[in-house]
Amino acid sequence: MGAVKLAGKPSPRERLLAAADELFYAEGVQTVGIDRIIERASVAKATLYNAYGGKEQLIRAYLDARLDGTTARTNQVIERYSAPRERLLAVFDAQAELFAQSDFHGCAFAMAGAEAPSGGLIEQAVDEYRAWLLDLLTALAAEAGAPDPAALGVQLRLLHDGAGLTARMDRSVAAAIAARAAAAALLDAAVAVRAPVAAQQG
Repeated sequence: MGAVKLAGKPSPRERLLAAADELFYAEGVQTVGIDRIIERASVAKATLYNAYGGKEQLIRAYLDARLDGTTARTNQVIERYSAPRERLLAVFDAQAELFAQSDFHGCAFAMAGAEAPSGGLIEQAVDEYRAWLLDLLTALAAEAGAPDPAALGVQLRLLHDGAGLTARMDRSVAAAIAARAAAAALLDAAVAVRAPVAAQQG
């Protein structure tokens, strides 16, 4: 499930990011010290500072890579479908696939955000993930015909968040299945409200 895949002969910078991705995700961004990352990456301490500037910048790079991976994986699942309703629900299908992986430890952004001080690069990265998810769900809700896609997007993101936390605590894919069913019910109810209004206006 790691966001950083190494191919060929990776550079020291790539090895540092891969080591950070593995250790930060498994153990936490504050728990893991730079000495362990340096040891895992087999580089000198100066290499880390030359490549990233410091630990906070490395955490930011780790979260950026996680967002890139999450975006690509989610879009790949969405593109399996052409019907707007199924495209929206595919976001929760992508969650189910993630939860089923043996090395799933929870949402990388939720975990990093819980450990991070207010302000700074880590909080910025978490905010960007949150904005991406809300924008995606809102756009898909609009595509599916929701009369108030912004409000539905907020509700769907809440379901998505809850599924991630529940899956981590229960160690079960069932949370994504339940969240998908709830998302379908919310969407269908929203579209059903719009249909009579459209008929009256017609």
